[in-house]
Amino acid sequence: MQKNVYIETSIPSFYYEDRTDVPAMARREWTRQWWDKQRHYFELFSSYAVFDELKKGEYAKQSDCLSLLDEISFLRIEIEITEITAAYIKHKLMPNDPTGDALHLAIASYHKCDFLLTWNCKHLANANKFQHIRQLNTLLGLFSPTLVTPLELLGDKNYDE
Repeated sequence: MQKNVYIETSIPSFYYEDRTDVPAMARREWTRQWWDKQRHYFELFSSYAVFDELKKGEYAKQSDCLSLLDEISFLRIEIEITEITAAYIKHKLMPNDPTGDALHLAIASYHKCDFLLTWNCKHLANANKFQHIRQLNTLLGLFSPTLVTPLELLGDKNYDE
């Protein structure tokens, strides 16, 4: 059975990143490698929260970023997800923005995604937060997705195992 991955906003953004500093170029390359060569090992999901974030403002690659979501199923944002998001914010697990990182984590947790794929290493893929996330999710009766970057999912392994 394929593992499922929640695609957070930073993934389409970095796929089309055009900055030329070394860290941004590396993230773009790793994102493209994973997307182009590894994503077929997984079942991909995203949400209208990601779609809405990508629609904000105007930028050169906006339509390209949005097009990466074309063939991905969107997970429903149930009322319980709003409550989970509020709990993450209340316990200072995530920034005080009910439409940002807390919402993405709540969606991935509620829908039992195996992985939440992100380049947000400050609030999501942050090893210093993993234990706190697991503890709060356990208290809330939720699954805890593994929070990873595309670099961590690169490789020759067949992820169906």
